[in-house]
Amino acid sequence: MIRSGRFYERAARRWLGLALCAIALAVAGCQEPRVAGRGAPVQASRPEPPAPSMPTPVTPAVPPTVTATPAPAPQSATEPSARVALLLPLTGPNAGLGEALLNAAQLALFDNGDAAFTLLPRDTGGTPEGAAQAADAAIADGARLIVGPLFAGEAAAVAVRARAAGVNVLSLSNDRSIAGQGLYVLGLSPQGQIERVVVFARGRGFARFAALVPNNTFGAAAEEALAKVAGGGGGEVTMVERYDPAAADSSAVVRRFAAEFRRRGPLGARVLTAATDESSSREAVTPASAQGYDAILLPDFGDRLLAIAPLLAYYDVDPGRFRLLGTALWEDPRLGREPALIGSWFAAPPPAARDEIAQRYRRVYGSNMPRIATLAYDAVAVAAVLARGENGPDFSDKALTNPSGYAGLDGIFRLRPDGTNERGLAVLEVQRSGFRIVAPAPETFEKPTN
Repeated sequence: MIRSGRFYERAARRWLGLALCAIALAVAGCQEPRVAGRGAPVQASRPEPPAPSMPTPVTPAVPPTVTATPAPAPQSATEPSARVALLLPLTGPNAGLGEALLNAAQLALFDNGDAAFTLLPRDTGGTPEGAAQAADAAIADGARLIVGPLFAGEAAAVAVRARAAGVNVLSLSNDRSIAGQGLYVLGLSPQGQIERVVVFARGRGFARFAALVPNNTFGAAAEEALAKVAGGGGGEVTMVERYDPAAADSSAVVRRFAAEFRRRGPLGARVLTAATDESSSREAVTPASAQGYDAILLPDFGDRLLAIAPLLAYYDVDPGRFRLLGTALWEDPRLGREPALIGSWFAAPPPAARDEIAQRYRRVYGSNMPRIATLAYDAVAVAAVLARGENGPDFSDKALTNPSGYAGLDGIFRLRPDGTNERGLAVLEVQRSGFRIVAPAPETFEKPTN
C-alpha cells in the first residue's frame, strides 16, 4: 500500500499517520495547517500546554490550537482552498467529549495537514437543530467536506443540508441505518464486530450460539448480526434473552436465561485441556473437540457487564460449557479482575495502533484520551490526505470509497458506496494480566492469492 510521505518520515511509529492506500502523495514540507475559529482562518500555533507560547516555529512535537479572531478577514486569492468542517458538541451535556474529539482532531491536523488545509470547528450543541445550523454555517464558509457530527440524529439532520449543497459527510456515528446518499458512518458498527468474533469462534469449532442482549438499538443490531453470521457453516442461534439496560437488577432475566440454557444441555461430549497461559483460570476448550460447546454473546460493557457475567455462574451455568463473546466495548481493564470473564473473546481494533497517540494526547492535554477520540483523528486525517490529491482536493464519493482503504489508529478500514464501513479487527482474549491477541487484525483488504 502506498502511504503519504509523512508516514514514511515516521516509519518507526508505524500507525501514527493515517495513509490513503494506492495513491502517491507528496510530502507537504514544513508548512503548517490552519484551524479556523469562529472568526477568520488563522495560522495555527504550537503551544506545549499548560504554558502558552508565541506562534513561532518550534520542533513539531505538539498539536496546533484553535485560535479565534474578533472579526472575519477578507479572503485572498492565496487563501487555502481545502476547507473541512468539524461538527462537534462543544456546548451542552456532551461538551467535554466534544472538546476531547476536537483535541484529537488537532493532533491529526498537525500530523497530516499542510498550509492548503483549513479546519472549521463548529458547535452543534448536541442537538439535531444545532447540528443543522452548524452545517449551514460551515457550508456558507466554504466547507467542501463535513466531518462529524457524533450522534446519529445530528448526522441525519446535517445530511439533509449537505446533500442540497453537494457536500459529503463523514459522520462519527456507528448507526448504519442513517448511511447513504453522501452520508458515511465511520464508527465501529456492532455488526462488523460480531461478525469478526463469531466467525473466529466458528473456526474454533463452536456451533451453537446464545445471546443475552440489552433491549436497545445496539442490542437489536447485535442480535440481528448474530442471527446472520452464526448460521454459516451449520451453526445456529439456540436462544436469545433481552434485558432492560436501565434496570438496577438483571437477576431475574439472567436466572431465566440460565435455566433454559441448562435445560437444553450440551450438544455433544466435551474435552477440556488445561490453559497454556498461567494468567487464565479457565480451562481451554480443545478446538478439535469443541463441536458440542456453546458460546454466549454478551454485547454490553462497564458495570452492567461486570454485574451480569458472574450471575451466569451463580445460577449454575458451568463456565466450562461455554465461551463468552463480546465487542470492542469490552476494552475495560477491570474485566481481568472478574473470574467469569477470564478466557472470553471479543473483537476490537488492534490496540497497539493507537498507543502512541494516546500517550501524546496525555502529554499535551493533561488527560486521558477517550476511546472514541480515535474516530475524530482518523476522520480528519482522511480529509487532510484527500486534500492533497494529485489534481487538488478531492472529497468525492469515488475518492472516499477507494477500495484499498486507509490505515488508521483503529487499524485498516474502508468506506463502502452505501455509506457503511468495513474494518480489519483483531480478536482478543480477556486474561488476568490484560488482553491477549488470539487472532491479529488484517493489514490489507487484498484477498490472498495462491
